Amino acid sequence: MEIEKLQGAIEAILFTMGDSVELEKIAAAIGHDEATTRKIIHNMMDQYDAENRGVRIIELNNAFQMCTKKEMYEYLIRVAKQPKRYVLTDVLLETLSIIAYKQPVTKLEIEKIRGVKSDHAVNKLVEYGLVEETGRMDAPGRPLLFGTTEEFLRRFSVQSLDELPSLNPEQVEHFKEEAEEEAQLKLDI
Repeated sequence: MEIEKLQGAIEAILFTMGDSVELEKIAAAIGHDEATTRKIIHNMMDQYDAENRGVRIIELNNAFQMCTKKEMYEYLIRVAKQPKRYVLTDVLLETLSIIAYKQPVTKLEIEKIRGVKSDHAVNKLVEYGLVEETGRMDAPGRPLLFGTTEEFLRRFSVQSLDELPSLNPEQVEHFKEEAEEEAQLKLDI
């Protein structure tokens, strides 16, 4: 198959599927190995950028997805009026950070770290599609485990959780000291 036809097939797959499609599935569909398929897709990504198209292809955890470029949102808004816009409050960001770094994690573990109930925050993050149930813990009561989704990766422009920034040990120690001081203040009151 000539390269233009392969690119057309990949474009059709990504456009039609809407969600991300694993590299392995794309490679099988076009009859090539994963390395060759990845090169073709990366060439397409470069072409889309060079040609100032309204769409782009992004990579998420060894999968690819076609999506609209951010620069085109104003045009979409004119057609769709007001797209849904989720606001991530400090509480939601804090909860999301805990889930991203500790996953899979239970609500109880989140609440131990935050020091307050987290039902509402976790439920909102699930509603926004940033967090999902990933299973149940093998413990009494079999509590739900939560982890981040592909939507989380998309929204925060990372290909995998490995790209999340790591905290240096000094920051962690500083956070522990602040939490202990705050806990002591609550006890004194």
